[in-house]
Amino acid sequence: MEFSQQLSTTPKSAEERAKILADPGFGDFFTDHTAIVDWTQDASGKGVWHDARIEPYGPIMMDPAASVLHYGQEIFEGLKAYRHADGSVWTFRPEANAARFNTSARRLALPELPTDVFIDSLKRLVSVDVDWVPTGEGEALYLRPFMIATEAFLGVRPSHEVSYRVIASPAGNYFGGELKPVSIWLSTSYARAGHGGTGEAKCGGNYAASLAAQLEAEANDCKQVLFLDPTNDFAVDELGGMNVFFVFTDGTLVTPELNGNILHGVTRSSVIELARERGLTVQERKITIEEWRTAAADGSLAEVFACGTAAVITPIGELKTTDESIVTPETGKDSVAMAIREQLLGIQTGTVEDTHGWLTRLV
Repeated sequence: MEFSQQLSTTPKSAEERAKILADPGFGDFFTDHTAIVDWTQDASGKGVWHDARIEPYGPIMMDPAASVLHYGQEIFEGLKAYRHADGSVWTFRPEANAARFNTSARRLALPELPTDVFIDSLKRLVSVDVDWVPTGEGEALYLRPFMIATEAFLGVRPSHEVSYRVIASPAGNYFGGELKPVSIWLSTSYARAGHGGTGEAKCGGNYAASLAAQLEAEANDCKQVLFLDPTNDFAVDELGGMNVFFVFTDGTLVTPELNGNILHGVTRSSVIELARERGLTVQERKITIEEWRTAAADGSLAEVFACGTAAVITPIGELKTTDESIVTPETGKDSVAMAIREQLLGIQTGTVEDTHGWLTRLV
């Protein structure tokens, strides 16, 4: 699919861009352009992708009756583009993101996007906004592909008009400042997703449903919230936006099994592969809050960490509840979490050999 190109007549100046890149934060600033591809279904039920283009970044003109505004028919993804030492720009496992995007599309009754179009949209956008890719340690250009239902109607059915778009934002450390263990709040009043729901889809509704619990977490000085499955012995599901791992002193790495409630994290699957290569025994299984509590108390739990595209890997130092605190032992730079984090970041930034074929060059 050929992308037409209309460049911005008012891009940020080099000075403005340099000021932003000096302290990009996360999701606070956006590049000068966006990639767009439209989809339309005709009267016979056949749909087609068309009008691929690069346009200036700006507001989306949308009818007030657009389906996405009333029924939440939308999905999104998250990737990062890293600048390597030679100036080239690469991203990490975009084929996996494209596959997950289509899994989400099927669950939300949206059209699937060909993988080559997904990846080409990233290349096209980054090529015109390449000067926005940061060079600082741990920094990257965060890429946000998303798909929204744009047909103007109020009947409850899948939209016949859809817009796929990609925006980009320079990003620093997700939790800000020096990497250190974070405190997590245990939600006992809310669930992130239910069986048969949209838990394994990356859609906005899942995140909207997590925000009330996130406010509880912040009120208790916690960075994230942990959700349990009350229908399954209060098994651990995931955090509001990250997967969770447990390292035991016997060399076992445990993460909750994918059960339809949990997002198929690209970082999650990468951590599992790298951990096995390091000789760890990886178990994808049910782990309950009681097992967590007991293992922390008897010393058999060595580490707990969370992972995701935005934060990569972040150690969890404490799980807070309304009446207790479950503390994880302090870990140093030789911990499993930090070792895998350094390896992952090294692959992504080009300082560690990519023996898995995970990298795709964008520019």
